[in-house]
Amino acid sequence: MATTISTNLRRPALLFQQQRRRCLIATPSGGASASKSIRCLPSASSTTTTTTSSAVVGDMERGSLAEQSGRSDGQLTARWRELHGSNNWEGLLDPIDTVLRGELIRYGEFAQACYDGFDYDRFSRYCGTCRYPPATFFRDVGLDGVGYEVTRYLYATSNARLPSFTDYKHKSDDPDARLWSETASFIGFVAVSSDEETARIGRRDVAVAWRGTVTRLEWLADLTAVPRPVSEFGIPCPDPAVRVESGFAELYTGKDAGCRWCRYSAREQALAEVRRLVELYHARGEEVSVTVTGHSLGSALAVLSAFDVAETGASVSADGKRAPVCVFSYSGPRVGNTRFKDRFERDLGVRALRIVNVHDKVPTVPGVFFYMLDEKLVPEPVLRAADALGLAVVYEHLGVELALDHKVSPFLKDTLNPGCYHNLEAHLHLLDGYQGRAQPFQLCGRDPALVNKAADFLRDDHMVPPEWRQDENKGMVRAQDGRWVLPKRHREVHQHPEDIEQRLQQLGLIAN
Repeated sequence: MATTISTNLRRPALLFQQQRRRCLIATPSGGASASKSIRCLPSASSTTTTTTSSAVVGDMERGSLAEQSGRSDGQLTARWRELHGSNNWEGLLDPIDTVLRGELIRYGEFAQACYDGFDYDRFSRYCGTCRYPPATFFRDVGLDGVGYEVTRYLYATSNARLPSFTDYKHKSDDPDARLWSETASFIGFVAVSSDEETARIGRRDVAVAWRGTVTRLEWLADLTAVPRPVSEFGIPCPDPAVRVESGFAELYTGKDAGCRWCRYSAREQALAEVRRLVELYHARGEEVSVTVTGHSLGSALAVLSAFDVAETGASVSADGKRAPVCVFSYSGPRVGNTRFKDRFERDLGVRALRIVNVHDKVPTVPGVFFYMLDEKLVPEPVLRAADALGLAVVYEHLGVELALDHKVSPFLKDTLNPGCYHNLEAHLHLLDGYQGRAQPFQLCGRDPALVNKAADFLRDDHMVPPEWRQDENKGMVRAQDGRWVLPKRHREVHQHPEDIEQRLQQLGLIAN
């Protein structure tokens, strides 16, 4: 007889609430020289400290910086194309434009929400799913009031060369335990701005967020030295010399015909939903944008996804209206070769802004010259000549780079842990404090306690426990018979929408 549970599973309790903080200002001197990409890298040559007293509460209670910066003062309405990269963010990065900073934090929080909503508990019968239903997703991850609504969850199959996302502790013959797939994994979502938010930001924004891996960084060693033609993965491209890293492309395009959630690939799921939303809102006479975001492995998927949206015409409605496509990437690896970069930027007109920590190794792979050199050390003509010869030196970053340095933040400890350098919340903390290459580091309102949400990176004197975000009692609840159990969750596990084949037919991805 099944156990009856008297208490519903509550959303994660944010167990830490910081009462006071010190506002620390790091005064830099000098800065890094410019390279092919824009590098806005402050230096921490000296530090001054100013103490203030202010109440800082948890993110759920206070709201994020993104909810408060530049979204209700009319600037986004008039400037959204510029902030979306129409001029490649020229003049907006050093010093950083305050409205752009808010946008970067907002889309970074979308990528972070993919982690916060993901059930990676090996003991859970729902391991690999999203913890929350789409209707309450943003509220449940602490972004209530963000102004977007999730319209579609995205699922991917496990990849033999990239981390398994569903590391089950045990299996069961219980039908409820088999509710979820052994191969599928929640990998992201598609969301659209609400009517009120659309009025504030000046257009209807379709956001696609991709989740990275919650495992350690060993997956980097499995990236291939030689990229493969993107057309080999079913992504249409008129240039056969356009190549991408195969592991990323396999994860993006992989499917499992026997799985209810991955009968269509993550690629097909995302393209169909973007096409549906672009058509819907263009038909209403609205301006529409497509913004794709992701962190780490999710950044690679974001780059592939944005390329695909533009290449297949998913951002173009039936009447020919085109929605601009932009990527905000956080700590992402290289994805493709020089021809991929050219096709992405020049031919398709997709814009990309990459936010990196200069001490993080993930953006340095796959490397050129067999992982040994950064492309900034190799002259452009040499890269192109090697690419034309098909040599394994062809991986190249695309877009514009905003390089940050965690060592300038007086809030962060000196550690040798590469996972801290790579942490997304740490990147958002650095964005919050970054003013410009020759400006002091000064936070603008985002709670520094969020850095330790799933890491141990804040200095101990700030009295923030490491990895503090967790379910109360690790999700265990007391049943009516007094036993402690992991409860059953809502059965609202979303599968493919009925019109997905129609959308894919419109894009020419499946036959009529």
